Amino acid sequence: MTTILSIQSSVAYGHVGNSAAAFTLMRMGVETMPVLTVHYSNTTAYGSWKGPNLAADDVMAVVTGIDERGVLNTVDGVLSGFQGSQEMGNTILQAVALVKSRNPAAVYCCDPVMGDVGRGMYVAPGVPEFLRDQVIPHADIATPNQYELDFLTGRTTTTLANLLEAVDALIGLGPRTVLVTSVEAAEIPAGSVSMVAATRDEAWLVSTPYIDQVFTGSGDVTSAAFFAHLLQSGRLDVALKRTADIVYSLLEATAQTGRRELALVPAQDQLVQPGHSFEVNRLR
Repeated sequence: MTTILSIQSSVAYGHVGNSAAAFTLMRMGVETMPVLTVHYSNTTAYGSWKGPNLAADDVMAVVTGIDERGVLNTVDGVLSGFQGSQEMGNTILQAVALVKSRNPAAVYCCDPVMGDVGRGMYVAPGVPEFLRDQVIPHADIATPNQYELDFLTGRTTTTLANLLEAVDALIGLGPRTVLVTSVEAAEIPAGSVSMVAATRDEAWLVSTPYIDQVFTGSGDVTSAAFFAHLLQSGRLDVALKRTADIVYSLLEATAQTGRRELALVPAQDQLVQPGHSFEVNRLR
């Protein structure tokens, strides 16, 4: 059975961070060890929230406690999302190093959450540079959106050709595998949204219809589903297709509710038997 240690935020209301990823992974049959970095009443997108930030030492204490049970050697991968500070980022890297010391075959998937088109950077000053210079070099898999890819590589991508050039540049910084979400390129028809998954040797594109609605936590589900399917199948095209099928089916079900919070529980069957199926196309 695939086992993932997921170090992310948590909310009581809604589904972001581990409140999205952990349920997704467990419903997919993945043994999941959720480690929380914050526990808020709701996502900060609402403008106000309550709840504590966990200290970096407390987060590492949880990982150390897991290690004391003698089970970190069973962890196939570490997943991280939003990193609110450089101190927390260093703790995540420390946790990754500990897991890899117990299981050298374990891999680290980093979702370098920092910003998006139309919003710009929405993390604390210094965090984007820290992610680029300190975290990404240690990641085996990175799942940036296109805006984040451009920042990490110092490029502006407008075509699939220069997107792949940017992906190769990111791979040059450390990750072996890159998933780019929210891809917009000249070749992609209007009214669709795309993802590209690539290694040095292959690259695949998948496009789904665009749903004109704001969702909270969809990126966290995307990273979790892609990571799990890549670990389970070992195939980039399969992981990309299954992720697109799951995420679009879940978002469509959520859109029907008219809410921004993912319909993760009522639509949970979409995580294992998605109602839509999309083709992936090889780019190289």
